[in-house]
Formats: sequence, C-alpha cells, structure tokens
Amino acid sequence: MEKEGTVRVQKIIADAGIASRRKAEELIERGAVKVNGKRIKLGDKADPYKDKIVVADREIKLQKDREKYYIMLHKPRGFITTMNDEQGRRCVAELVDDVPARLFPVGRLDRDSEGLLLMTNDGAFANMISHPSTHFAKTYRVTVHPKINEDQLTQLTTGVIVDGRKSMPAAIHVVTNEKERTVLEIVLEEGRNRQIRKMCEAVGLEVARLKRSAIGPVKLGMLQPGKWRELTPQEMKKIRNYQKKLISKNEHEKARNESKNKRTSRNSPRKFR
Repeated sequence: MEKEGTVRVQKIIADAGIASRRKAEELIERGAVKVNGKRIKLGDKADPYKDKIVVADREIKLQKDREKYYIMLHKPRGFITTMNDEQGRRCVAELVDDVPARLFPVGRLDRDSEGLLLMTNDGAFANMISHPSTHFAKTYRVTVHPKINEDQLTQLTTGVIVDGRKSMPAAIHVVTNEKERTVLEIVLEEGRNRQIRKMCEAVGLEVARLKRSAIGPVKLGMLQPGKWRELTPQEMKKIRNYQKKLISKNEHEKARNESKNKRTSRNSPRKFR
C-alpha cells in the first residue's frame, strides 16, 4: 500500500535543485540514489521530509513551506552556468550570493555567451521551462562572421545536422547585414548544448557574439550585466499562460499526427499471402 505523502524520488531530487528530473532519472538508473540506505529503482517513491535520500553520497534535505525565488540574471561573458566549479572558474553563483536561498540555474548559457538566465529554488518551475518536451522559445541576438548568404540562412532556418541529429526549424531575422558580419535574431524552440554555435559552424559561419534576450514571454530588457532581479507577478503569470498555450499546441499536434497516421494505415495497400 502506498504511503501518504510520498512522491517519486526523481521529483524530489529536481525540487531540491540537485539535477533536472531527466538527469535524476539517469542517476537512479545508474544506482547512484539511495533511500534509507537502499538503492532504489526508477519509479520508486519516498517521503521527502521523513526518508533519508542520498544522491551520489550527498543527502537531500528539503524544508517545508520554504520561500520560492524566481530570479532573472544578466549573465556576463566569462561566467559558467553552475553553482560551483572544481577548476576554480567564475560561476553564476557568486552573482546571486546575496539571495537568501540556494538557487540553481534553469537551463544553461555557455561560458562565452551572455544574457538572460533564469534561476530559482523551485524544481517544478525549472522543469517546466527546461524540459525538452515543452519547447519554450528562446530568443538570441547573434553576431556572425563572415556576412551570411541566402543559402546559409535557408539552411539555418529549416534545420542543420547538429551532433548527428537535425535541429528543429528556427525563426531567423536579419537585423543588420554588413560587409564582414551579420547580426541575426534567432528564436529556437529547443536548447541543445552550444546549439547555435554548432548550427552556424555547420554552414561555415563563426559566432562572434551571442546574447539571449528572451525566454518565452520574459525579456531581459535593460538589466545590466552581472545584475539580477526577481521576476514580477505579471511575468510569472505570463510564463504560466505561455506554458498552457504550449501544452494545448502540443496536444493538438499530437492528436493531428495520430489521426494522420491512422488514415495512412487505412489507405496503405494490404498484403495477401
């Protein structure tokens, strides 16, 4: 019989800010997670406030009714998107050390990139935005060398092979097109590691500067590099409404594809023996 107050362990790990839910599932499958001294399997549940949960020799401790923080940070270039680094590199953690909570980044921006980075101590919120299935749109201002041509622009818009898999179609607007460089606005609905840099490299372009200006309906605005502020109630509402629209859109597309597959199956010629 299932105990009252128990939830899936991967959710507890995500809520604690240890890892995303998908990464937590990988840790469980690798045997790196124990509950009350015993290794667990994927799907097992626990009480986050009563059971002893250890992830890779690190015990998780959640506080009931802890205050939730939702932070917008303008990440400067030269900082890595992590809360600590064994190599001693500068981390975004030092930019938000005056926040009275243990925050973690929502998604990532590589060391050479800058711009909008969301941070929180709410695992469910982070998973809502960063999970690959949600397709939260992210907007970037990208300077490339040399000047882009029509063929390269078409390839980037329709998708190119990145790490053995074709990228999703992207919305791309040419902001300025000069003799030796082009400034682009790129909107992506997926977020693979160093994706824009790899996409540009695949068509013969070099990224000179990359700045994220928006995540979904939330814009960086005039926030200065290295500074942070809390998201406003209006911005939080916009994010929730945006998520609902995405869910509705995804469900509609799924139903349409299922209907299309059924029609194709009915119309395909039958084989007789």
